[in-house]
Amino acid sequence: MRHGLLLLVLLFTVGCLAAQESKPFSAEEKKAAVERIGSLLAERYVFEDIGKQCSDHLRKQLAAGVFDNETTTQGFADALTRELQSVSHDKHMRVRPMPGGPGPQGPGDPLLDAVNFRLSRNANNNGVARVEMLEGNIGLLDIRNFPPAELARGTVTAALKVLEHVDALIVDLRRNGGGNPDLIRYYCSFFMPPNTHINSLYWRERDRTQEFRTLEAIDGKRRTEVPVFVLTSNRTFSGGEEFAYNFKTQKRATLIGEVTGGGANPGGMFPVNEKLGIFIPTGRAINPITGTNWEGVGVEPDIKTTADEALEKALPLAKEAAVRYAAEQRRKAEEAVRPIRTALEKAEKLVAEGRTGEAQKVLEPALDKGLEQGVVTEMSVNMLGYASLQKNNVPLAIELFLFNVKRFPQSANVYDSYGEALMKAGRTEEAIRNYRKSLELDPTNENARTMIRRMTDRE
Repeated sequence: MRHGLLLLVLLFTVGCLAAQESKPFSAEEKKAAVERIGSLLAERYVFEDIGKQCSDHLRKQLAAGVFDNETTTQGFADALTRELQSVSHDKHMRVRPMPGGPGPQGPGDPLLDAVNFRLSRNANNNGVARVEMLEGNIGLLDIRNFPPAELARGTVTAALKVLEHVDALIVDLRRNGGGNPDLIRYYCSFFMPPNTHINSLYWRERDRTQEFRTLEAIDGKRRTEVPVFVLTSNRTFSGGEEFAYNFKTQKRATLIGEVTGGGANPGGMFPVNEKLGIFIPTGRAINPITGTNWEGVGVEPDIKTTADEALEKALPLAKEAAVRYAAEQRRKAEEAVRPIRTALEKAEKLVAEGRTGEAQKVLEPALDKGLEQGVVTEMSVNMLGYASLQKNNVPLAIELFLFNVKRFPQSANVYDSYGEALMKAGRTEEAIRNYRKSLELDPTNENARTMIRRMTDRE
């Protein structure tokens, strides 16, 4: 019964929509639509003078009978769009059929709209279509659009986590139609220094300019030096173009492919009547380096090729760049490790002389510098500590494990290792305290449980 009722509702809805579509626009409706579009452009369009020219042009075309043969909603919308763009040359300015029945914005069920929006985002994976590791430690990230940042940030963070250690990255924007500038900023923040001014948007309303700078804090690793290659096509549009333009003007990527679509003016949809809506650009992008944007001209790639061949063209370049980048990272790592080795040798001598306090003052700054540079980790310090234990240099091992305890106080492993060194030094009570702390942080640590039992039984 319920299925039958649903079918009737669907058939009724389709019938209504078909009837609405087949009902021709009257001359009065067309005139009213043209007048409404004119007033909206006068009120909203970022370029007021061009908006007036568009309005005048529509009225002339209406009087000349240009729209007389357009009887369907889609046909009339397409004709209006053609005439508007012939004057404005603004590819964002488009008239479209409204997606519903009565009312300027369709039926308007907020709960259902929210559910449908969430489901569409889920199906689209928040714009992240593909994340892949390619041969040569090259990452591939295919981004189709940019949803609101507050909704998509988790997905983007997870995608970039997968690519965190690549030696080169290819970003595919060939099918990217645009989206939210806040999410574009979040992406850019992973590949540019904090507070980098990447774009501004001027809004006609309140005559204000909004700056977009890369974020100070991101949920992941910032890769400001990794080579980036961006693939473009003539379908890359709006926010996709901003992403490419940001990377191009900041000299952070090599662009490969086709000149992009050429839409740089953001805005929103406004109802014209029950059947039609118009997207009106209410702002314009201003790049801080060029002082302009890509409106009408698109973003020029550094290496021109067809969209179909862009990836094939990028791969050998990315492989070469990855090899160079990896070699440079090894060189930097070796350079950064040198003073740490020197500090370890000095600390070892000081410990042998019983001057452990001085050894700590030598060791800690060098290890901290290594942490900052990314060449020292909790694991590497732990390994250094055990290497000292194997050489029976218990005092030096204690200093190394103590460093880890101070720097990684939420790690169960550091207390376990420190407890072992203290036990070997005969500092049983301290060893038990650290094993207990390790067990508190990780109740599954059977080694800590066993060692506590052994030492307490011995007492």
